[in-house]
Amino acid sequence: MALLQTKRLTRNFGGLAAVSDVNLTLEDNELVGLIGPNGAGKTTLFNLLTGVYEPSKGTIELRVGKEMQSIGGMKAHKVSQLGLARTFQNIRLFKNMKVYENVTLAMHKDCKYGLLSAFLRLPSFYKEEQRMYDKAMELLKLVGLDSKKDELAKNLPYGEQRRLEIARAMATNPTILFLDEPAAGMNPQETHDLTELIRKIKEEYNMTILLIEHDMSLVMNVCERIYVLDYGRMIANGTPEEIKHNPRVIEAYLGEEV
Repeated sequence: MALLQTKRLTRNFGGLAAVSDVNLTLEDNELVGLIGPNGAGKTTLFNLLTGVYEPSKGTIELRVGKEMQSIGGMKAHKVSQLGLARTFQNIRLFKNMKVYENVTLAMHKDCKYGLLSAFLRLPSFYKEEQRMYDKAMELLKLVGLDSKKDELAKNLPYGEQRRLEIARAMATNPTILFLDEPAAGMNPQETHDLTELIRKIKEEYNMTILLIEHDMSLVMNVCERIYVLDYGRMIANGTPEEIKHNPRVIEAYLGEEV
């Protein structure tokens, strides 16, 4: 049984089909790329899968327990509670909060103390706050930011803000992590470090990752399967080697020389 699947997923904006009849499947613990030219519909597809947009037609199903559950049109916070987390093309941090606070804030949906415990500062409140802090530090260490836990997010260099956003997404305990152009604006060394981080997340957390990225070296090096969108339609699906030599992909995206 698939972890997530779409069937004939479509999103129209007026008379324009930004995503049209898309069939996509994600399995447990796999790293999948989603590529295509600018305007191909990649981010729109992410927005559909994570509850930002409602489908115009088609279905999105997520495996919850042992059953497939329809999540098409479900609100984003509900989708997050079911285990889907994402980053964005444009970094969306709480820039005037500390680095560790950006991560702990994402955990409060699973917070185990009530309003009364928080108000009275009962032992259960401090115990839970410590648990969330410890988990935040674990994630910050994973992304290499534990030494900067008390800095304001806005003071981090661009590449580190990207990594902080990944840590914050992971703080929601996702089963699927959606990364929307995480290497955008990074230099070659930052991109290399990000590639290793993505591999590490997948291996250590047994996580399914769907990655939108324009850096083809990153996609080809890290992804096990790749989907290709063009004008909102899925035109190819295969291994990096298959995608690299697919004539439709070469024509639509990679150019004549591969």
